[in-house]
Amino acid sequence: MSEALQPRRNSLFVELGGEETIRRLVETFYDIVEHDEEAKPLHVLHLRGHGVAHSREEQFNYLCGFFGGPSYYVQKHGHSRLKEIHEHVEIGPELRDMWLNCMRKAIDKADIPQERHELVMRHFGFAAETARNMD
Repeated sequence: MSEALQPRRNSLFVELGGEETIRRLVETFYDIVEHDEEAKPLHVLHLRGHGVAHSREEQFNYLCGFFGGPSYYVQKHGHSRLKEIHEHVEIGPELRDMWLNCMRKAIDKADIPQERHELVMRHFGFAAETARNMD
């Protein structure tokens, strides 16, 4: 396995439980996006793009590397710059916060170790603000 696909031993990826946990988090997140009335604007946004199934796979690939695991997204796309990834989507504070609320719900439901919830949310808060491209 190439070095880029090897998780770092002391990474959050490993602490969270690796690919199994990241997959569960992503699936839970997109189940919320698809079924939670409060997340309807996010769902509609994904339907206008490549669809939720595509987003599930891309987010899994991205988050593995984001948390220090295999860099599947970079291997596939050559970079992991959130601004560029989301440049075609108008992301303001409201959409950013909606995404974060859905992710918080997913973390609560996806068996993420309780002692890691706030650390994971800090990472997501930084990422969501990085992706924001509107005031």
